Amino acid sequence: MVVYFYPKDDTSGCTREAKDFSDLASEFASAGAEVYGISPDSVKSHDKFRCKHGLEVRLLSDEEKSAATAYGVWVEKSMYGKKYMGVERSTFLIDSKGKLAKIWRKVSVPGHAAEVLEAVKSLPA
Repeated sequence: MVVYFYPKDDTSGCTREAKDFSDLASEFASAGAEVYGISPDSVKSHDKFRCKHGLEVRLLSDEEKSAATAYGVWVEKSMYGKKYMGVERSTFLIDSKGKLAKIWRKVSVPGHAAEVLEAVKSLPA
């Protein structure tokens, strides 16, 4: 299973990331992995986001930030000198036994989905 946390629906980086994972959805499935994107946005926002961009990945709503907190990705951030709480773009790969196999923190979107797919393919069967 691939679980990726992203800050906000329909923003440029988050849209690119969701599209990249969606473009590789059949390859993830062939490798035996399901992909889940999680953000604090509502289910309604996710539905709109999925439809607008034709996304293939499952999007989960974490409005209470409980999953983000549990995974340690609800963090203090800073932009233009202002501090605020938000989601740190991160991805977690969980193997078939439920063990955490790999973590990517502070993800840079370009090429990330392909890198995660390669990691999925390298897991023992």
